[in-house]
Amino acid sequence: MDWKTLMFSADGRIGRQAFWIAWLVLLGVNTVAHWVPVIGQLAALASLYCFVCIYAKRLHDMGKSGWWQIMPIVLGPVLLIGSALWLGFGAAAIALSGGDPELFALAGAGGVVMALVLGFLVSIAFTLWVGCSQGETSDNRWGDPPLNALAV
Repeated sequence: MDWKTLMFSADGRIGRQAFWIAWLVLLGVNTVAHWVPVIGQLAALASLYCFVCIYAKRLHDMGKSGWWQIMPIVLGPVLLIGSALWLGFGAAAIALSGGDPELFALAGAGGVVMALVLGFLVSIAFTLWVGCSQGETSDNRWGDPPLNALAV
């Protein structure tokens, strides 16, 4: 599979090796792109499409729809709602204890930090699941099994 098909097409299947190589290349592109003010930001935005394509192809190899990659994205608002509830419970606890405003700010910061950490952990876990799970060995509705140089 050539680089253009690997990075810019969501059709077909790729194995674990191709996924991790493409993922590391895109991580490097994003790291360098954030150093360049305007053009770098556009390159980072374009790389999001490439990430969607490689995740979709890897999910196809596992016999799953590419739409599964929405799962960690949907979890973000859920975590934000959870942090808002954390803030609300913290405010109620502070109101019952005497109402120190510094504790209220600490409770809110704790909820936001918790949401960010959980969102990061969910993203890492999803990437590891997609990148490390074995693909289907037979044909599926997305095509033939990918040919890998390394049978991992």
